Amino acid sequence: MQKSLFIKLFVLFVSVNMSCFSLNAQKKSTAISTDNKITEKVLQEVLDQNKHFASQGKVADYIPELGKMNADAIAFSVVDTNGKVISVGDTDKKFTMQSISKIIALMVAVQENGEEAVFKNMGYFGSDKPFNHFGSLEITGKPLNPMMNAGAILTVSMIEGDGETAFQKVLKMVRFITKNNNINYNETVYLSEKETGHRNRGMFYIMKNSGLINGTEDQLDNYFKQCSIEVTAEDLAKIGYFFANECVRFDGDAIYKNTDLSKLIQSQMMVAGMYEFSGEYARRIGLPSKSGVGGGITVSVPGKMGIGVFSAPLDSHGNSVAGYQMILNFSKRFGLNIFAPK
Repeated sequence: MQKSLFIKLFVLFVSVNMSCFSLNAQKKSTAISTDNKITEKVLQEVLDQNKHFASQGKVADYIPELGKMNADAIAFSVVDTNGKVISVGDTDKKFTMQSISKIIALMVAVQENGEEAVFKNMGYFGSDKPFNHFGSLEITGKPLNPMMNAGAILTVSMIEGDGETAFQKVLKMVRFITKNNNINYNETVYLSEKETGHRNRGMFYIMKNSGLINGTEDQLDNYFKQCSIEVTAEDLAKIGYFFANECVRFDGDAIYKNTDLSKLIQSQMMVAGMYEFSGEYARRIGLPSKSGVGGGITVSVPGKMGIGVFSAPLDSHGNSVAGYQMILNFSKRFGLNIFAPK
């Protein structure tokens, strides 16, 4: 009788474990099949269905050189869960990172100083104000977050080194993440930003007056230069993948692997990466994203993939109109919203 009971329990144990194995295999199979559906043909369909939205936007011209961007150029790129890069459209079209560079500078600053020291003098807050708004700077002396211009200027000032050392560190990190040593900054755009960046200069001196910044305008120049780094949509997809996967590069290089840093960057992208549109964007798309007025958006699908889009015409918030629509379409198609049941 004891032997019979033992056999029954053994059979039950095997049955339960086989069911679990089958369920896990099914989940794995589903993930793989989803990846297999992300093809060049699919991306081209998404691009074609949404490129007309560009006509609803306006190319940024408050920085004169940005106003010269081709409004018809458009590109869409994805780095899937296996690190495979798939791109369509104007894949070779270069554009400046602008505010997307802020997440790279934040990474470098936190690596060198620690999160506590970096956020001692700025907040984790979102905002209902545009990217170049002073926020509460004049009242508290502290920027709202590192994604608005004031916080980004303070962030790059925390990176160690004289002259353009801080900028070179940001550029080096961009090159590493994208595995593209040909990336550089556009000097013409940099000089245009420097010439017209009076609001940013005002923020710099308010923070200098309150003791948050101790250096010279070289630190502000580093900010203008990092914004002028030129990339492609594919580079943005690789950046999105990097932060989505614990700071591991698309080819598996894990030299900078850091789960906490990955969480920090993605949380700031979610809270403030799309400026005052961030709340609505989170509701509709539900993915950590960072835009730039150069027309690019980088997206992290946590634990999975990276997405990069480019289309220069912007909406009133400073986000790419067609880029947003491509991400929305793609996210719905593959059920990527992190708030949706899986």
